[in-house]
Amino acid sequence: MWWPSSSLGAGPTAHPRPVHFINPEKICLSVVSMIRVKVLGRGIEKELEWEKGMKVADVLREVGFNTESAIAKLNGRVALEDENVKDGDYVEVIPVVSGG
Repeated sequence: MWWPSSSLGAGPTAHPRPVHFINPEKICLSVVSMIRVKVLGRGIEKELEWEKGMKVADVLREVGFNTESAIAKLNGRVALEDENVKDGDYVEVIPVVSGG
């Protein structure tokens, strides 16, 4: 380990900042894009892995609903089933209640 000199002093006694040398051939990064989903009235909150081309209908299916049994809000506004979902979006699922 080596400590570079700083503007506040030199050597390891003055604010040591270790420098590590990394072999770029051994680095493997994996970036996973996610969306947050909350099902109102069911206590379900989860993160789903986002995939390119994902639609609101896909999100509904992932949490056990279809477009006839729930309404989706995408980032706070009511969304249609064929709307695209982007990385980082927040989807609220509102189950439809019906009866007689």
